[in-house]
Amino acid sequence: MARKVGICAVAQTTFQRNKWDQRFQNMGLEVLESLREQTGVDFSEKKGIGMSISCSDDVFDARTISDNGLTDLLGGHFGCEEKVAQEGIQALYYGLAAIQSGHVDVVLLLGHCKESQGQSRNMVGHLAFDPFYTRPVGLDYCVSAGLQAQAYGKRSGITDEHLARIVVRAREKAAKNPHQPDTERVTMEEVLASKFLADPIRELHAYPVSDGSVGMILAAEERVHEFTDTPVWITGVGNSMDNFFLGDRDLAANTALKAAAKRAYDRAGIIDPQSAFDLVELSDQYAYQLPMWMEGLGLCNEAGGAKWVEEQGFDTDQVNLSGGMLGGNPLLLGGFVRAAEAALQLKGEAGTRQVDKAKTALAHGVMGPAGQFHSVVTLERD
Repeated sequence: MARKVGICAVAQTTFQRNKWDQRFQNMGLEVLESLREQTGVDFSEKKGIGMSISCSDDVFDARTISDNGLTDLLGGHFGCEEKVAQEGIQALYYGLAAIQSGHVDVVLLLGHCKESQGQSRNMVGHLAFDPFYTRPVGLDYCVSAGLQAQAYGKRSGITDEHLARIVVRAREKAAKNPHQPDTERVTMEEVLASKFLADPIRELHAYPVSDGSVGMILAAEERVHEFTDTPVWITGVGNSMDNFFLGDRDLAANTALKAAAKRAYDRAGIIDPQSAFDLVELSDQYAYQLPMWMEGLGLCNEAGGAKWVEEQGFDTDQVNLSGGMLGGNPLLLGGFVRAAEAALQLKGEAGTRQVDKAKTALAHGVMGPAGQFHSVVTLERD
């Protein structure tokens, strides 16, 4: 990696099932004010934010050019404002590139999503499919995940009981996370009795609808200590996209994730990922994805996801201590929040879920049907 880039500050709203009393500008302002309070950063020409990057989705926001409503809040009327759609962790990648290119020294990242205001998030995912061949048969992200879960189950031996255990653990972790106040604990019996959405995916296997906002301040190495004494360095990034049509893919092969992970590991100089990280934050939109993504990232053995869930250390493993997406984060912000949670851990600001002496972390984001597009970011503190 070239010019070092550090995460100076992280801020999140709570993620709740329906923030009916807040517009997305209100959520964004809450995050921005926290970031400014933590760092003292402003929008001045010489010392302030050189670029602002928003993360939003036109369909979820029910408007075209969905970042328009945030332009003033992001300081866009004073300077550069860019937008990332799709997975929010891409804003981190974009900000890193802007700083490493020498274009700017300080970048504000801010994402928002209100899943509750749409008629159905499945309808949003439905629009991602080809209008002639795959939309007419009713494909959406959930149905695609069901097909992938079946394929992965046959390859790995993951059972309904494994999936229930994953959900129970996620809810236990999320219940300790102050950013997830609406999360309720569940029992194995409740998960196993929940109705099917797309066999073998049950209702409690899926990430819950939620609204919220998240943001960060990034800065070049020579400027970082103007804003924080505990920077978190971005050491590696990688992303990869699989084929568009599901029929052209081996849904259980983790093809795109393996490619994204290799790029991030190569940039960070990581040879053995299983021993490289003190904590990991994965975007588990559905329960089967936690062990599947662990395999794809090389964090457990190939086809070893079921064994990992069965092992005694599963409950205490340093994976998704935040609760992950199964605890409740919007689709658009899953990876962004994973990076934020990892950074909080490395800064020593994770409260009761803090990992003692954590120095290295991995954050992961995913978007598209059946894990089509994956992003991996590796992080480290001094």
